Amino acid sequence: MTAGLLLIGFPAAAGLAGLLFRHRGLARCFALAAPAFTLWMAAMCAVTNPEFALTLADFGPIRVDLALELSGTAVAVAIATAFVTLLVQAYSVAYLRDDPHYPAYAAQVNLFCAAMLLVVAADDLVFLLIGWEVMGACSYLLIAHYAKLPEAPGAAAKAFLVTRFGDVAFVLGVMVLGAAAGSFRIGELAGVPDGPAAAGMLLILFGCIGKSAQFPLQIWLPPAMAGPTPVSALIHAATMVAAGAYVLTRLIPVWPAHLLLVVAITAAVTMVGAGLCALAARDLKGVLAWSTVSQVGFMFAAVAVAAGDAALFHLVSHAGFKALLFLTAGVVIAIAGTNGSLRTTRLRPGDSPLAFWAMTIGLASMAGLPPLGGFYSKEAVLGAAYEAGTPAGVVVFWAGIGASLLTAAYAARLWLLLFWRGAPARDERAVVPGAEAFSLWALVVVVVAFGGLYFAGPFHLPELHLDLMALLLLATLGGFAVIADAWWRGHRRGVPAMDGERDPAVVLGRARPAMAAGFYAERLAGKATRAIARAASAAARVLDEQLVDRTAVEGSARATLAAAEETAAGHRGGLVRYLRLSAAGTLLVAAVAIGVGMWS
Repeated sequence: MTAGLLLIGFPAAAGLAGLLFRHRGLARCFALAAPAFTLWMAAMCAVTNPEFALTLADFGPIRVDLALELSGTAVAVAIATAFVTLLVQAYSVAYLRDDPHYPAYAAQVNLFCAAMLLVVAADDLVFLLIGWEVMGACSYLLIAHYAKLPEAPGAAAKAFLVTRFGDVAFVLGVMVLGAAAGSFRIGELAGVPDGPAAAGMLLILFGCIGKSAQFPLQIWLPPAMAGPTPVSALIHAATMVAAGAYVLTRLIPVWPAHLLLVVAITAAVTMVGAGLCALAARDLKGVLAWSTVSQVGFMFAAVAVAAGDAALFHLVSHAGFKALLFLTAGVVIAIAGTNGSLRTTRLRPGDSPLAFWAMTIGLASMAGLPPLGGFYSKEAVLGAAYEAGTPAGVVVFWAGIGASLLTAAYAARLWLLLFWRGAPARDERAVVPGAEAFSLWALVVVVVAFGGLYFAGPFHLPELHLDLMALLLLATLGGFAVIADAWWRGHRRGVPAMDGERDPAVVLGRARPAMAAGFYAERLAGKATRAIARAASAAARVLDEQLVDRTAVEGSARATLAAAEETAAGHRGGLVRYLRLSAAGTLLVAAVAIGVGMWS
């Protein structure tokens, strides 16, 4: 119990305390000590698998508990979160060495880690919701860290608003499930009737789509690259973006089977669409951002075939290679001295062998080359779909094969554009700062060794399928072949390396600008939002002017004046009119009295 509480409480306390610090040295100590201690507590939880529950509020038919449950798979996610946070903090010491706002940044990263760990460990939806919302607040602060960067405040606001839009549905879904089950404990939700379960899970799915940047709420993630590169690594690898997929895996027993097709369609559209956008992206971090959207789609695909462990296995694998890629991207951009644009960012492999091999290994794992972990985690997801025998399984299987081909294509394109365009020769090799080099080496070791978790890990995964492995490798090699052919044809025509026609993305043809812009989803969302705002404004104006002003206010005034005039006119009628009204009233009262008497 103690280890479980400290797992969340220590980084949260360190983050809150760190907000009070202004001394860089003290902030650095807390920044490194908190995730290191958290990693140790996560390892302790792997041995003890603690469970803890304390009733916070009992409303008779509904109860809210402070409940934690750390199963083997949850501990694996917690270890990945703490490990990546530790390396991000170590990397940030050097990366933000001249940043005056580093103390606040380090504290926010620790709070972010604590919030994700609360989502991982919570066994009560209300308790989980606290971590869910804290992550949203921390993401806003971290993305907007470079406040003087023109695009940073807007990107942070967009991330906050889009995820909040999904969170409204998430909260409603939690309320529906809790009311139907009489408890918010995740382990007690499996018995919820199909009607409330369907409504609640569809609402929660929408919230998870927002948090994990899946279609159609993916528009916030690429602009979020305006934050520091270590923040991008943290958000994309081990926190926030993975949180939506993780929550869905916890709630798989609640899903009505026939509605899993909705998750499958969402995953399929996201995997393929984001893969095309990554292939067309024009900057280094943009490629990695769209690749995150696509890779999280694989996790949703595993949920669609009720393979929670396969989703979590890919989540942990993705945390390793995506953290490596983003942190290496920061080193590459710093050495090249550019803003990350693929037209200008280029190095020779010998300029920094560490950056070259780290990027190569990360891209190979993401593309799914054996024996790296990315191959086994993708095979686990597609193997679960292969065995499912459901319409959802068919959808995600073939979408996953197509997405694997696209992943290999954009990984190969990025590798060629970064390292094989004949960058100017340097007098000496670039020196990677010690803290950054430590983070890269640690992640390289983890990514290389991760495939072993398939054979000896906490995840219950499908058996390897030789035919599926062959198909997955063919798809990967097919993606490499398409890019290699486009690259070679550009070379044979003598196109300069810096010319846009040398970019293998020319295979996309005239559709490339639309894909590079994310199929104009951001522009369409902006137009839709403005149209909705104009419609709402017009409706409010009509409601205010026609119903409230003219009908309720002015109409009641006119009716009062008319009644007053009629009453005044009646009082000016003279004696004869008074007698007539009296006689009519007397007859009416008599008729009513006789009618009531007869009825009785």
